Amino acid sequence: MRPLQWSALSIRTSLLLLLLVAAAMLAWRWPAVAESTTLERQPVRIVADGEVFRLEVEMARTADERRTGLMDRDSLAPEAGMLFLYERIQPPQSGFWMYRTRIPLDIAFIDARGRIATIHTMEPCLSDNPRECPATLAGAPYQAALEVNAGYFAEHGIEAGACVVWPGRTSGCSAAD
Repeated sequence: MRPLQWSALSIRTSLLLLLLVAAAMLAWRWPAVAESTTLERQPVRIVADGEVFRLEVEMARTADERRTGLMDRDSLAPEAGMLFLYERIQPPQSGFWMYRTRIPLDIAFIDARGRIATIHTMEPCLSDNPRECPATLAGAPYQAALEVNAGYFAEHGIEAGACVVWPGRTSGCSAAD
């Protein structure tokens, strides 16, 4: 009789441990998913060679929002993206990484005037270790960065020098430029 009681206790303990591990995993992932879906959405216009391209982007204004970015997403709508805004100019040697980001992305680093300074394509990092994920450096000072699906800029002929306009931007280039 003793072995059956020990076995039932062992099963209950194992199930409890499994539930605790599952709850911990959900709690670890929950903030990134929850935060990413609550960001303010705004229209953005990109003016390149007289053409205007429109996107609906999520605005990442705080350090936490920028840190989470597009992590843990399986897809991004064709005319969507995320705009990362900074109060101060960021140095050329800073940049972005793709830890826990599953979507190939293009990133445009935008200067203080609202013009695209550089464009890079970033591939997902499949490692569970953030130290193994390479950084994509801006290569130019920037005050904002725009992430969209990989290939978007090339498909639309958008290059460095194009003007990016979003609500609340009061200086720099404009759609009329």
